[in-house]
Amino acid sequence: QVQLVESGGGLVQPGGSLRLSCATAGFTLDYVSIGWFRQAPGKERDLVAAISGSGANIYYTDSVKGRFTISRDNARTTVYLQMNSLKPEDTAVYSCAAKRTFVASSWYQRPSDYDYWGQGTQVTVSS
Repeated sequence: QVQLVESGGGLVQPGGSLRLSCATAGFTLDYVSIGWFRQAPGKERDLVAAISGSGANIYYTDSVKGRFTISRDNARTTVYLQMNSLKPEDTAVYSCAAKRTFVASSWYQRPSDYDYWGQGTQVTVSS
């Protein structure tokens, strides 16, 4: 029984902050790498940030560097995406995705790399 549940989305003014959470369940073996993706209306789903199973290897897309922070708890069951200085162009449905892997240091770029997906949470940045 594998589940990913996102929370924390909502409406925020430009310059504001939100923290998204991705709670995982059912991963009892191997490392789990988590990616945060977003899909804006009319756009393809793109990787925003990713974290390796160990938590030591992190990726951010250029447009969010310095504003977003991905992290995971010590039990590696919950992954967070702290989003600061939000812009209207950050508006999208944000989804977390998980990949089981034997490689603790790896993160993954493509949606097709991931095995499991949450349902998504809407982030709207508007004044």
